[in-house]
Amino acid sequence: MHLFINSLAASAGGGLTYIRNVIPHLAATPDLRVTVALEPGVRKGLHSSTNTSFVELNVSSIRRFWYEQVVLLGLLRDRGADVLLSTGNFALRRSPVPQILLSRNSLYTSPDFYRDLILRREYRAWLDTRIKAVLARRSTHWADVTVAPSEAFSAELRRWAGCHVQTVHHGFDAEAFAGGSAPLAAETEEKLAAAEGSLKLLFVSHYNYYRNFETLIRALPLLHDRLSGRAVKLLLTCKLAAGENPGTYRPQAAAKLVHELGVSDLVVELGAIPYGQLHQIYRRADIYVTAAYTETFAHPLVEAMASGLPVVASDLAVHREICGEAAIYFARFSPVELSEQVAQLAGAPETARRMSALGVERSRQFSWKEHVAKILQIARTLLEQRAAQSHNRRGLA
Repeated sequence: MHLFINSLAASAGGGLTYIRNVIPHLAATPDLRVTVALEPGVRKGLHSSTNTSFVELNVSSIRRFWYEQVVLLGLLRDRGADVLLSTGNFALRRSPVPQILLSRNSLYTSPDFYRDLILRREYRAWLDTRIKAVLARRSTHWADVTVAPSEAFSAELRRWAGCHVQTVHHGFDAEAFAGGSAPLAAETEEKLAAAEGSLKLLFVSHYNYYRNFETLIRALPLLHDRLSGRAVKLLLTCKLAAGENPGTYRPQAAAKLVHELGVSDLVVELGAIPYGQLHQIYRRADIYVTAAYTETFAHPLVEAMASGLPVVASDLAVHREICGEAAIYFARFSPVELSEQVAQLAGAPETARRMSALGVERSRQFSWKEHVAKILQIARTLLEQRAAQSHNRRGLA
């Protein structure tokens, strides 16, 4: 079987995590050829093998949908693909081969995100998201099978798009995740050393709106008061400055909030950390926190649990599905509840140890190997159905 993967949207975040992790398992599958379409520069660091080839295409985000609908059709034919896996939320309208759509963007279905954009006066982004949402909804009907990474998001997609959606959890590979041995940059080590002795809260994400950085920031002075003088630091794997994050999200409002609340000394901006070094950051923290108001899977939660961190997360169905009892939850826009939950956990070491043990065990339920096996089974089923349909048509002729 020849699987063609459209990963032109995988430039950062979950998309890049996905393609980085599935390729090695696909490469190890007998009797499988894989072609991956991606942007230049993304290939660096990706696993390569004799059965895997890459097509590097320089396409702007504005032109990507059109490019996929026109140019990729020719590539699929030229490369002799059997099945198409579209990983970036949009499907080909008339794919010449069976198509699996991976839908993993909850922004299109999130009322909170649209409301947030209006409050920030991001009217162009609001309109852009609305237009993409129309295409994403239609894509679920263009694809032969739509797959979502969590049951919570599958249910949301079924309500929103009115179509069948299969759930295939994203995976995790603890050995690969913790296998990097390159030391952290000297500047990063200095910042972590300066935070020693504090209660270190970690949030892994580049800056964007739906991860709700502002609620985390607003919780810091409240938490500082609740901890009765114990030092607290919020470790961020980004910088709250223009030009320091992928995408078009503007972090200036968050940076201004840090200044206005007087918590500059509580926020540690580590900057982007290479994936192979992230495990070192997790292991230097005490608690993982996230205030995201929408998610589809949230890979950092699994990474945090595997690293032995107890989790304090916003109360989303996706977060509960992924973490279960390895996390405690708070209303997603409540800095008061967030500070209460963190303070409670910080003062209950036995509870923290129990959650840590539960998290390590729960992280083992997610496997990239199993994810790939399920995707390939869907692909083979589609090929069998296509062959049966072709046979029936010939019989009727």
